Amino acid sequence: MSDAEVVLRRSQRPLVVGMGGGGDVVGALATAEFARVYDGAQPMVGGISWERRPVDPVPGPRSAAEIADADELAPGILLAGPQTRVRDSGVRFAESRMAEFLGERTLLIDIQAGPGAISAGLLHAAERLERDLIVFVDVGGDVLARGDERGLRSPLCDSVMLAVAARLHSAGRPVLAGIFGIGCDAELTPAEVLARMADVAAAGGLCGARGLTALVADRLEQAIALVPTEASAQAVRAFRGASGLTTIRGGARTLELTTIAAATFYFDVEGLIRAAGRLARAVADAGDLEEANGALNRLGVRTELDLEREIAASSDPIRES
Repeated sequence: MSDAEVVLRRSQRPLVVGMGGGGDVVGALATAEFARVYDGAQPMVGGISWERRPVDPVPGPRSAAEIADADELAPGILLAGPQTRVRDSGVRFAESRMAEFLGERTLLIDIQAGPGAISAGLLHAAERLERDLIVFVDVGGDVLARGDERGLRSPLCDSVMLAVAARLHSAGRPVLAGIFGIGCDAELTPAEVLARMADVAAAGGLCGARGLTALVADRLEQAIALVPTEASAQAVRAFRGASGLTTIRGGARTLELTTIAAATFYFDVEGLIRAAGRLARAVADAGDLEEANGALNRLGVRTELDLEREIAASSDPIRES
């Protein structure tokens, strides 16, 4: 039994966080549902208060002060229900829709603060919720990015949340990192993700994997009908047998779909940071999201926040970041 399998099997109350914003909470559901169905656990899922532009055209994540009908567990860490929304526009988060689907509340994380404040808030919230493990799940694999990949579009949110995971690990909190749906976000290619995963494995950081099953895939398909996501939906398509080149984002992005997308791979956070955490290391000491964005910009990395601001300032039609 792999290290990850031991940790997951022993966890009775895991918190599984989609770390990239938008529909990543559906990717988190794959881990949560496996734990519920096969381990008898009581998982909770969560994500980031940062929706894609077709859902919320305002650039960047929404702060806790902008969010209505949510209960604050700690600064920037909220419990979301079906009616949790942006106060001035009524936009609902993916986590709100997931709460509606599950019939239970989800966690919503405001990442305006830096990794230090976010990790402190998550630590407090996990204690209040009696969670014995936190799993940070990225959909696609861009959490492993170096910053020079041709397809990279959204490195900021992932790098901040990986830095948060590293702080929690250093504080002695049980954590895992996971990648679901390799290549399904049309950013890093499957070959690029697998090459970085090999680096992490060589550093002793690969802990194990869990594939979709028919029961879990059915559950994800039901969630996808309510929670907007294209990347996580591709992973379910891969489980059903789809493969080859396909497009998302209204045809603007092309990805290579492979059967391996139907699995979640788990990593020791320390090993992942050591072998493939260049961007997370760069933002680790940032005091807030602006500082984190500036740190990536200084490395020559353009982020999703930069792109969203450029689009908002232009007269172009709304495009997905």
